[in-house]
Amino acid sequence: MPVSLSQTRLLADFPAFFRVSGEVVAVVGGGEEALNKARLVAQTAARLRIIAEKAEPHLAAFIESHGVEHIASPFAPELLDGAKLVFVATGDEAGDRAAAAAARARKIPVNVVDRPALCDFLTPAIVNRAPVTIAIGSQGTAPVLAQMVRARIDAAFSPRLGELAHFAESWRPLVERALPKGLARRGFWRTFFSGKVARAVESGDHEAAHRAAAELIGQGQDASGHVWLVGAGPGAEDLLTLRAQRVLMEADVIVHDALVPEGVIAMGRRDAERLPVGKRKGCHSKSQGEINRLLVKLGQEGKRVVRLKSGDPLVFGRAGEEMAALRAAGIGFEVVPGITSAFAAAADMELPLTLRGVASSLVFTTGHDMTGDVLPGWAKLAVSGATIAVYMGSTVAASVASRLIAAGLHEDTAVAVVENASRSNKRMFHGTLKDLPQLENRKELSGPVMVVIGDAVAGAAIGRAQALSLKPVPVAA
Repeated sequence: MPVSLSQTRLLADFPAFFRVSGEVVAVVGGGEEALNKARLVAQTAARLRIIAEKAEPHLAAFIESHGVEHIASPFAPELLDGAKLVFVATGDEAGDRAAAAAARARKIPVNVVDRPALCDFLTPAIVNRAPVTIAIGSQGTAPVLAQMVRARIDAAFSPRLGELAHFAESWRPLVERALPKGLARRGFWRTFFSGKVARAVESGDHEAAHRAAAELIGQGQDASGHVWLVGAGPGAEDLLTLRAQRVLMEADVIVHDALVPEGVIAMGRRDAERLPVGKRKGCHSKSQGEINRLLVKLGQEGKRVVRLKSGDPLVFGRAGEEMAALRAAGIGFEVVPGITSAFAAAADMELPLTLRGVASSLVFTTGHDMTGDVLPGWAKLAVSGATIAVYMGSTVAASVASRLIAAGLHEDTAVAVVENASRSNKRMFHGTLKDLPQLENRKELSGPVMVVIGDAVAGAAIGRAQALSLKPVPVAA
């Protein structure tokens, strides 16, 4: 029978936290489930007591390494004396019932693994950023769903969130003396947890965090802007790093290149301003100088800005020029790395970029210089044992091949080509250096193209790739 909406909104379990610091928490059982509960309790300041006549090897190793109390005898009710909480995981229904009854007779809350009917409380999925703790429960209906929710929440917060909470605690007495209760104090703490102080703590620079907190108390607000130079990765949304996702959610403005997919940009706040700045090969809506000035202007306005670039910002991403402009203007910035296209293309083709005994070095290069001409010095790249990853090389493939062959690289050297690496619409090709010039005839390729050359490429999985030597598909008029 369907459950009414009003029923679904009523909590069957009241969420609360037990104070266990210095208290005994008992785990009854000697197997894997008991070990899981023991590991959970070990994350707290409780005194762990394990009651198991025989502990299985992994649990025994845990007991030894953590130095916890182990009562190696058959279960008896009096072994629970003094406990604040009890977890039962004997793996035997009769044993579980006996231990649960003994705990309940002593008025000790008990949790029995996989037997919700015997439980006084349920164990939630936990995000641990002590002292900040987030517990997710499903009232026992869908523990896997609770774990999935936990994973998403875990990804959203900095690993140093607990440090930030402790840092705030150390400043609380001074803040209470300096700022009146109400809007002023609440505004201070909002800025404290989202501005320069929080960024300094996250980077591990506690001296800078103390300076920023002192300035904030004096100013009453944090008026300085901040810029993150963020690598969006090769295109697949789930290859964006956790840190990149976090800063996108903090940004007031997202300044993005044309190659960054909409799905990645949409991970930012809904109310964030989006400023496209082009940066596609042969078609730039803004010059690099204009972009530099834009970032400085936004930072000077006190905005939190994400400069979102395809791949990694430090690999052919012009980040060096942007960092120099921000540094000269005194605007704070950070670099958030991304997965560069060469790695994504290698993963798509299942090819090792380095291979013991075959390829001992890796060269990243681009097919064009600042004027759009083919880069000189290709001979230097034709080094024995090097794998060469060529960015933006599709329109100069013939020149690349001829220069490498002239430099001494054999014409039968393996080549892999990937368009739209990591994305659902990727296309893959394989061949040799002598086939590479035919890449220029493939006018149907409109996405970013990565070319990988070297002996290690011969080990690629080419079953899903098309031969470069095949006639290209005609482009519709």
